[in-house]
Amino acid sequence: MSTHPNRYEILLVPAHVQDRGGASVADSAVRSAVVERTGRHGESGYPIYEGHGMVADIDPETGTVEALLVDGRELDYGLVALVRDAATG
Repeated sequence: MSTHPNRYEILLVPAHVQDRGGASVADSAVRSAVVERTGRHGESGYPIYEGHGMVADIDPETGTVEALLVDGRELDYGLVALVRDAATG
């Protein structure tokens, strides 16, 4: 039985933002997507999650995005992918 989460929310946040002025990370994101586990593993060896134009290999132990495609392309320079548990329901 897998202990990997079934879904995450990926937030794409500008890397240069130092002071969010009290805004939350979610409010600072230029894009977000809820991705769901596919049951497959990527080249990195980690589970693949996909949804809303994003495909990501995510390390479930650390919550680190190991690989990411956004609309079929690599992440633009200057953006950072952050992961948080997606709200269920």
